[in-house]
Amino acid sequence: MTKAHDIHTYTELQRQIHDDLRIQHPEWVQPNGESPICDSYEVRLMELLADFEEGRTHSTHAAPVHENM
Repeated sequence: MTKAHDIHTYTELQRQIHDDLRIQHPEWVQPNGESPICDSYEVRLMELLADFEEGRTHSTHAAPVHENM
């Protein structure tokens, strides 16, 4: 078992996910080192993170809603 380490940047997170997917699923890695399955998981995660960031950005810039009493 490997020791977990702190992730400090987005790039470190991407690298960790990239490496861990290949370690955890060696059957997904082709003899040439490529892994379309891992690549698709990485792309999907990046899309989800981008959607999350976009939603977070919009919610912090939106004007507060006040209801009249």
